[in-house]
Amino acid sequence: MKNAIEEAKKALKFSKDIPIGCVIKCDNKIIASAHNLREENDDITAHAEILAIQKAQKKLKTSRLNNCELYVTLEPCPMCAWAIIQSGIKTIYFGSYNIQYGALESVLNLPKLANSKIKVYGGIEEETCDKILKEFWKRIRK
Repeated sequence: MKNAIEEAKKALKFSKDIPIGCVIKCDNKIIASAHNLREENDDITAHAEILAIQKAQKKLKTSRLNNCELYVTLEPCPMCAWAIIQSGIKTIYFGSYNIQYGALESVLNLPKLANSKIKVYGGIEEETCDKILKEFWKRIRK
């Protein structure tokens, strides 16, 4: 989760995007990392999870990420959660709970609806992840 937090901090420092960071590991090695670039790229699909999945698929030369784990600083939205499920990622760890759009536990439970066997662990380094998001919203609202 530490590396995902570092990705979120990059967005906080260098971007106008909501600071969400994501890393994907395979065989205990990071194979992809990304942070939100939605505003930066003027692309509504440029969420950290989507960008990291694309990088991991390119690196592994397959659309199936069956032996991978994903770490993200905020519980994924429905778009990202569905992409994670469809990619075959086996485990996801997330930091902050997303009480507006969370699609793994908070608002929806897409893995259950999809009859997916993905393992989900939330609240990892939640306080740190919450702090990064609060910093961003405080700056934006000034």
